[in-house]
Order: sequence, then C-alpha cells, then structure tokens
Amino acid sequence: MIALKLLLAMVCGGAIGVERELNRKPAGLRTNVLICFGAALYMIVSRHISGGAAYTDPARLAAQVVAGIGFLGAGVILQARGSVTGLTTAATIFVVGAVGITLGEGLFSLALFSTVSIIAVLVILRKLERVVIRRARLFHYHLRVGDPSEFLEDLLNKLEEENLRLEDFDVKDNPAGEYEVTLSVVTSLEGNRRLLRHLRSMGKSLRTSINE
Repeated sequence: MIALKLLLAMVCGGAIGVERELNRKPAGLRTNVLICFGAALYMIVSRHISGGAAYTDPARLAAQVVAGIGFLGAGVILQARGSVTGLTTAATIFVVGAVGITLGEGLFSLALFSTVSIIAVLVILRKLERVVIRRARLFHYHLRVGDPSEFLEDLLNKLEEENLRLEDFDVKDNPAGEYEVTLSVVTSLEGNRRLLRHLRSMGKSLRTSINE
C-alpha cells in the first residue's frame, strides 16, 4: 500500500509537472514529482510515527510540510518595483503538495480528482484567457541599448502609436559600454507581439516576462 501511494504521487505530480514543463515554467516535471512524492512520504511517515496512539497528532507533521511548501513557492515569485510574477507557479506548487498529502493519507479518489481539476485549470483556463477574455496584462521587457535617451524617445512614440502607457522604466550601466533597460507595459497578447517586434529592432538580448 505504501508503494502504491508513492507511485501515485509520482504519477499525479508528473501529470501536473508535464503541463508546467511544456510551458517552460520554473517548477517543471521533476520539481512537481518531487514535491508530490515528498509530501506523500511525510504523511506516510507521520502516520507510522503516531502508530494510531490517542495522544499523537499526525496532522502536525503535515502542517509543517504545508509551511515548507509555502517557502518553496515563495522562491519562484519574483518581485520588481511593485510588480509580482510567478504566482501561478507558486500556487501550483502549493496544490501539488496538497495532492501529495492526500495520497499519503490514502484518499486516492480525491487525489486523482484534484489532479485532473488542477490540470484543467492550468490548461483550459489558459486557453479561455487567450481566446475569449484577451485581457491586458503587465509585460516586462529587458534589453541592452546604446543610447537610452534615444531609445526612450523611440519607445514613447511607439507606445503613443499603440495607445499604450509606460508603467515602469529603469536604466543601469553595463560594463560592456551599453545600458541595461527594464520597462513594463500593460497590453494584450497581440499588443505584446507587436511591441516585441519593434523592441528587437531597438536593442539586443531582448527578454520578456509576464505577470501570471
């Protein structure tokens, strides 16, 4: 029975991890498998230590697992000048740990239902956001430029053309003689594609991230 619990923990964690891996998120396949496996193992050990005695409380160890997973989730959240990214990944880590605890307790049906529900939320709602809602999000861009003042002027002209507003702008010196520019813009996915094409012609080493 113990082996079955741990095997199912690997399967459930892996199923969720595949979706995260395909979308190139910080916590991918191996991370989610280990989180789910570890949470189940802690729950099993907690039950074994208590031995069913009346004066023991196996939930105490599970509570510590939840706290530990919370710290792990916080590690994937990146905060920069008031904007936060990685919340979906952190929330996924949290619920994967919950699935592991559920399997460790032997609630197989609930754990399998939860796994399917989590994958549905990550996959179906992502498509719903992109196809139906098409809401604006906060995009962050990082690139290197030669003249930041000229870059800013060109950028503001482009944003005015697209009817967008610059939310944040920061410039740092680079030892190579260039400047590291970080900027944030609220736009749609389609607007992000257009802005990316324009930014590639304005600088080098362009990187982007999104509040999700």
